[in-house]
Amino acid sequence: MNAEDTRPSPLRRSLLPAVLGLLAALALPLAPVVPAKAAEAIRIGEINSQGRQSLSGQAYRNGLALALEQINEAGGVHGRPLQLVVRDDDGDADQAARNARELVSKERVEVLTGTMLSDVALAVAREAARGKTVLVVGDALSDAITLDKGNRFTFRVRPSTYMQAAMLAEQAARLPGRRWAVVAPNYEYGQSAVASFKMLLKQARPDVEFVSDQWPALGKIKADDVARAIRQSRPDGIFNATFGDDLQKFVQAGNRLQLFNGVQVVSLASAGAQSLDPSQSEAIRDWLAVGYPWDQINTPEHQRFLEAYLKKFSERPQLSSVLGYSTMMAIAAGLKKSEGNDGEALVEALRGLHWSSPLGELSFRALDQQASMGAFIGLVSQKDGRSTMREWRYLDGSAYLPPATYVRSRRPGSATR
Repeated sequence: MNAEDTRPSPLRRSLLPAVLGLLAALALPLAPVVPAKAAEAIRIGEINSQGRQSLSGQAYRNGLALALEQINEAGGVHGRPLQLVVRDDDGDADQAARNARELVSKERVEVLTGTMLSDVALAVAREAARGKTVLVVGDALSDAITLDKGNRFTFRVRPSTYMQAAMLAEQAARLPGRRWAVVAPNYEYGQSAVASFKMLLKQARPDVEFVSDQWPALGKIKADDVARAIRQSRPDGIFNATFGDDLQKFVQAGNRLQLFNGVQVVSLASAGAQSLDPSQSEAIRDWLAVGYPWDQINTPEHQRFLEAYLKKFSERPQLSSVLGYSTMMAIAAGLKKSEGNDGEALVEALRGLHWSSPLGELSFRALDQQASMGAFIGLVSQKDGRSTMREWRYLDGSAYLPPATYVRSRRPGSATR
């Protein structure tokens, strides 16, 4: 074989297949890397008023977003992330009902939440029951949500009008005056708030009388007329359930007409405690009100929430922020406890559920599916040109839940509905 001949010898040709086979066996090819399939998100439908009451609405959404971020960073629920599917109800109950139907039938959400306005919450609650989908109301107040029109699939986190009226009536009963005026927006929430306050104050003080009822349309208060009518009735005390822009206008008109001189006001809302920027509202001094002394609460739970909120949003939280955060945490805790993926399983998980919030441990009472969240009651005052609270106390909501007999009288079949 000359030097130009490069063919392998017969011996080499006979060994070549075996050698190549051995090399192939020793050098196994690596299987292609296939990314793991992402866990399917748990979809939560959130229906709210994006434009109306925008400051408190945005604060509520911030609370939801913070809780959602923390839950997902901790691994979600059973390894599945939570995802919000948001719809704007524009403050309209019919629109909210349509949103609820779409979220359940087309978007396949597993839970509904949101609903700031009480009439909106009631409309969504009806749709939730029809679709056998749980609704966790975070903000709306009307007693009807968990009493007269309550249903098996609807839960509420915020203390109801009955509970907050009970707290305020307890304080009002200790005041010397007996002549009371009321002012409230003329829709579900306002009507419910006034009815509860009147009933509970009368129970504590049978000698009181109500000398003026003012019912301005929501967002359309004629504040000077309202203040003038109340002043003419010469009350010793005023129960206020207006909020937002209506509250600000009422305060301004009352100050102009000196309505509040020598008159004790008890209020379900106060400038600086809820949706108003206190630097833009006239001073409310010494009103006994439901508020949120965010910078004075020193519990570990609230401090953790406050630090996280300030870091994420670079602004102070409002009460609505706490409500949004607590609502999302309740939903996540219920989903973790649930033994199934349908609405019935989640109902059973939520009834009697205990969970953590910035205001401490909360629970849903099985009887009416109302949470035990309490409220801060104190005197609204001014500090450094801004509204603040003093002499406040946090009243545990468990002590102000409506009695079982009262619930059963207003919510037939309350143990199962």
